[in-house]
Amino acid sequence: MKENIPDPKSKYDDVVEKDSKCVMQTYGRQPLVLSKGRGAVVRDVFGREYIDCVAGIAVNNVGHCHPKVTEALKAQAGELIHVSNLYYTEVQAELACELVSVTGMERVFFCNSGAEAMEAAMKLARARTGKSGFIAAEHSFHGRTIGALSVTYKSVYRSPFEPPVSTDTSFVPYSDAGAIRESINKNTAAVVLEPIQGEGGVNVPDPDYLKEVREICDETDTLLIFDEVQTGFGRTGKWFCKEHFGAEPDIMSMAKAIGGGFPMGAIAARDGLSFERSEHASTFGGGPLASAAALASIRVIREEKLPERAVETGAYFMEKLRNMDRDDVVEVRGKGLMIGVEIAYPCGKFVDYARENGVLVNCTSDSVLRLVPPLVITKEQIDTVVGVLEQA
Repeated sequence: MKENIPDPKSKYDDVVEKDSKCVMQTYGRQPLVLSKGRGAVVRDVFGREYIDCVAGIAVNNVGHCHPKVTEALKAQAGELIHVSNLYYTEVQAELACELVSVTGMERVFFCNSGAEAMEAAMKLARARTGKSGFIAAEHSFHGRTIGALSVTYKSVYRSPFEPPVSTDTSFVPYSDAGAIRESINKNTAAVVLEPIQGEGGVNVPDPDYLKEVREICDETDTLLIFDEVQTGFGRTGKWFCKEHFGAEPDIMSMAKAIGGGFPMGAIAARDGLSFERSEHASTFGGGPLASAAALASIRVIREEKLPERAVETGAYFMEKLRNMDRDDVVEVRGKGLMIGVEIAYPCGKFVDYARENGVLVNCTSDSVLRLVPPLVITKEQIDTVVGVLEQA
């Protein structure tokens, strides 16, 4: 008797049809229906494998479906899935202490995404300073919710939804501390910066920039917020990117890789800076499942020395990219495994060619290939990626 095996083409068409019919069409999706992932590799419904240099946009730092994260989720799901923050849970309290330890901050607040974390950071800055203005960098990206859009640079993201929550936001050139000094006024609550800009094109600042901004904020009694949503949890070769520059923020936002692929966000704040009772809340923030996933992810990062691994493999990756025999590569830049390859023209076709040849990459800022693979990617896989990009 002939076995009834589902046709992959039918499955692909069915998924795409359902999506186009029932999902708001806000995403420029790649023509892929992904079904499985392990380590730095994902597989589609046709069984084709791809080396994933997107990693859920810098989310899957420990790799896809790391066994310890998967087991932690399974175990927690069998005990307690949700109870809200009206009650204590052991797993959330344990995670909070782990985050205080790895961030070097004093207290944390849990939420569910990077945009929510930025909203919380902005809200905390306003609450504690009594001021409402912000300074952010040109080419910044801090989220798409209405508050986070106030400090996100691209007008294409902001304009359809104006007026912004913060009508007093100044955008200044990135890596220009003097511009921040000139822009601070009596109503400035905080300066908001990505230690390395992600969506803006993997822009790395001058070595002393963040320290200079810290000094300016201290002199003017202005809070400093670091958005470590994309740069955190080993991505750049340190637990957090701030460690590269020797500058400490007053508040930092986190998300993406915190949960090993499970949705979660948080902010951490220095001593003496905290929400007071009833000033902020999140029904799902720091729920048992998310906290269990995050605890497992943090332990994997520590045990497998993934920040150190990112330093080694990131240096290897960038050297290979710089040695490509290509005249149209303007610059290769980044830290650890947060890498940008600037091309002399729009890079959308590179993304398509790479995908068709078994490699997933992302194009940002129009002409920059953003490479943010799982930190467990191997040198052999990197060799394959570079070979495909060179052919592209």
